[in-house]
Amino acid sequence: MIRGATIEETYRLMVDKLARVVPEVELRIKAELVFEINRLKDERGAIILGHNYMEPALYHTVPDVVGDSLELSRKAAQTDRDPIVFCGVRFMAETAKILNPNKTVLLPAKKAGCSLAASITAEDVRELKRQYPGVPVVTYVNCYADVKAETDVCCTSSNAARVVEALGSDCVIFLPDEYLAQNVARETGRRVIFPTREPKSTGARDAAPRNLHYHLIGWHGRCEVHEKFTVADIVAVRKQFPDVVVLAHPECSAEVVQASDFSGSTSKMIEFVKKSKAPRYLLLTECSMGDNIIAENPDKETLRLCSVRCPHMNEITLEDTRDALLHNRYVIEVPEDIRVRARRALDRMLEIG
Repeated sequence: MIRGATIEETYRLMVDKLARVVPEVELRIKAELVFEINRLKDERGAIILGHNYMEPALYHTVPDVVGDSLELSRKAAQTDRDPIVFCGVRFMAETAKILNPNKTVLLPAKKAGCSLAASITAEDVRELKRQYPGVPVVTYVNCYADVKAETDVCCTSSNAARVVEALGSDCVIFLPDEYLAQNVARETGRRVIFPTREPKSTGARDAAPRNLHYHLIGWHGRCEVHEKFTVADIVAVRKQFPDVVVLAHPECSAEVVQASDFSGSTSKMIEFVKKSKAPRYLLLTECSMGDNIIAENPDKETLRLCSVRCPHMNEITLEDTRDALLHNRYVIEVPEDIRVRARRALDRMLEIG
């Protein structure tokens, strides 16, 4: 974060940090935006939370806190600042509002959705609970507030296995990321199943398996970025760079995770690169995060397969962040009945850690 600097000082600091990943002419324009955002933030007493997928010129300059969804959830629960500007996607801003009902939470982009969050609805969760009565429900935080409200406990990619084990249940409904479910199942020694769904027009329900001992009941939701990575990608890079260390996000397929050298949340990946002494790394995650790691580790060679950037995260820009503070937009609201129930699931996640 850059604070207390003139526009020219801001520009120089940004060049020193970001010249490898952002064109210098672009930094000249963005330095003025950074200066204005930091001025507005101080005037309003705001806090800016920035997810690890934010573009480098934003990520390294204006957030008071950066991290993955678990870290940002913790900070959102602890802050006394108001408003909270969440540079991430909508479900993250909703989480901040759930934890801070009396504060203003602003999302700089009007939509900033998520393919994974859009893959499941609250009614889908209710139907699964009807099919599997008494089975506890774990939902990945990458879902909307009404889905969280139908949940026993939320989790993140960094604590998913820990949350599942903490429930002490033979069978757990785990939603909505099918790849994360597969990876958690392998880590916890379980079997993941995906019930076959009949067309709704038939009125038929899915048949629940009779023996659910040590199972995860999953859902066919995916991240549109992480589903693109394949084992063939890893093989091709290793052929050219035999000493490369491959890092995969747990939202990648189980095959990709198993073929990698390390798998963890975005913050765990950042920490791994920072501490490791390997000569080069291949990051199987969102491209902007790769840029951010390159900026933080100029002495290390970092490779990326940037076939897809997250279009939703990329809706958040410095211009939009400035306008959020200037015009108090876009205000996130969560109905109180949904917020209270979702809060219980989040609190339990934060207790487990």
